[in-house]
Amino acid sequence: MSEKEADQHGESSAEVEYDPASSRYDLFECPDCDNVVLALGRDDPPMSCHDEPMERVTDIEMQVKPPDVKQVLLQAFGLPKAGLDICLCVISEGPLSASEVADSLGYDRSTITRYLNKLVELGLLQRSELNLEEGGVVNVYHSVDLERMRRETLIGFYVWAGEAAALIEDANLTKRDYLEENPDRELPDVFWESFSEE
Repeated sequence: MSEKEADQHGESSAEVEYDPASSRYDLFECPDCDNVVLALGRDDPPMSCHDEPMERVTDIEMQVKPPDVKQVLLQAFGLPKAGLDICLCVISEGPLSASEVADSLGYDRSTITRYLNKLVELGLLQRSELNLEEGGVVNVYHSVDLERMRRETLIGFYVWAGEAAALIEDANLTKRDYLEENPDRELPDVFWESFSEE
């Protein structure tokens, strides 16, 4: 498919290849085992495995489509557009109650409440009680400390990435075992689908 055809189908043809010379992250691997790690930023001295320095990966040929922040929030945190809108609204205008967020964005109150609770669970927002002048209390939501948010989102993403990496590794091991047990058969086209159902 040409770049023009990809654009017409709404698909991005832009891909990125890992470049250790200019990347904001590094990949390291152990020369003695299959251990591979991701390090954000520069790591000096290099990471170690078996008490020996790991080697920076430099020979990757695979290209991937770069993610955008909405993809990451959706895939890693289960946070679609409505959740992102709510998070940004509270960060910029908070502290706000669920009703105030609903009035500001025009979303259904139940949607607002569901995502506010999710954002608190993720560590992106905080919830506290506010005493009302007319009596009673109301839950209000506000942003967490930016350094805490940075840490929580990075750790949350790494957990998700680790689960994804483990799934890929399990699939590759299953594929290897299948081919060893069936040397005269080709891998079925539905291998990945059947693996995901297990």
